[in-house]
Amino acid sequence: MTQAVEAVRRLAPRLAARAARHDRDGSFPVDDFRDLREAGLFGLMVPRELGGHGATFAGYAAVATELARGNGATALVFNMHASVTGALGAVTEDLAETLGVPEEALAARDGLLRAAADGSWYAVAMSERGAGARLSQLSTVYEPVEGGWRIKGSKTFCSGAGHADGYLVAARSAADPSVVSQFLVPAGDGVSVEETWDSLGMRATSSHDLHLDVTVPADRLLGGVEGLALVVAQLMPHWLVASYAAVYVGVARAAIDAAAEHLTARSLTGLPAVRARLGRADAAVAAADLVVAEAARRVDEAPGDVETNRWVWRAKLVAGTTAAEVAASVLEAAGTSATRRGHPLERLYRDARCGSLQPATSDVCADWLGTVALGGDPDRDGSAPRW
Repeated sequence: MTQAVEAVRRLAPRLAARAARHDRDGSFPVDDFRDLREAGLFGLMVPRELGGHGATFAGYAAVATELARGNGATALVFNMHASVTGALGAVTEDLAETLGVPEEALAARDGLLRAAADGSWYAVAMSERGAGARLSQLSTVYEPVEGGWRIKGSKTFCSGAGHADGYLVAARSAADPSVVSQFLVPAGDGVSVEETWDSLGMRATSSHDLHLDVTVPADRLLGGVEGLALVVAQLMPHWLVASYAAVYVGVARAAIDAAAEHLTARSLTGLPAVRARLGRADAAVAAADLVVAEAARRVDEAPGDVETNRWVWRAKLVAGTTAAEVAASVLEAAGTSATRRGHPLERLYRDARCGSLQPATSDVCADWLGTVALGGDPDRDGSAPRW
């Protein structure tokens, strides 16, 4: 895993040099993903026996943090690919047996993972307008047809839309809306992109709308069994919740780095108030990094455990809140000149602000944790469904 982290550290300055242009234009960092592919990082979460690095969740978190220090938008899109391959690779024989996953579905899963190790890249198409990331509220539907599945609907916030080789699509059964399943839909006919992404931050993610009216082969139903999406969301919340956390720790650290460079260049480091802001920011990011690391350690040792999941939600809450607060504080320390368009701190401030807004939002995370603290069931208690 040290090898993957070192590879990303070598790439990070190159990614950082391109970040301002892609942020300004709202363009996708194609060269960044070419670099990631050439470095073999699309296989980060693929088991070694299938040609990948076989990274743990902690290994992913370390890579994501370093990647975000180069370009947070690139790290965020890479997170989606890692979430797909990580979740697929985490289905052990025991878990597959428990879930009733047939042998042919495992073979299809292995084919998708081998393709990732060879350079295929997957995006996530889950969120929808009016439903967000709540799986139980989706309007995209599927139905069986001869030889496969017909999927029809629209997705939003699909990072990497128009660039990925395939999309993880969540949809509800047309026959029984309570059944939610996931499919790996290849890019191509029946999949179209509507360019809608023009946001405050993370502008280079190309998180456009995706429209689907497509038929896929039977083996593109992940797990080979309908209705697994909600089950997996509760068994593996780390990929749906905490995988973002490492990205925003990296963004926050990048903000401190950029502030230190700016303040040194302008001879402002002699001001005690400026040093104090950077000191508090450093401590806050170090604390967030430790929370993410603890969550990742527990995910690797006891995935799905009650206490593990509690740390997963803590990690997302702490990382998202910390990134926004740290970026705002160091921007204030740097002064008005750092708010000009194109300044690294101005971009990082906007990128960091997105951390608490992405699912699960900081308010949802805090409510989940508060429900647990009060002795309730966080997945069932409340006025709105988590998923």
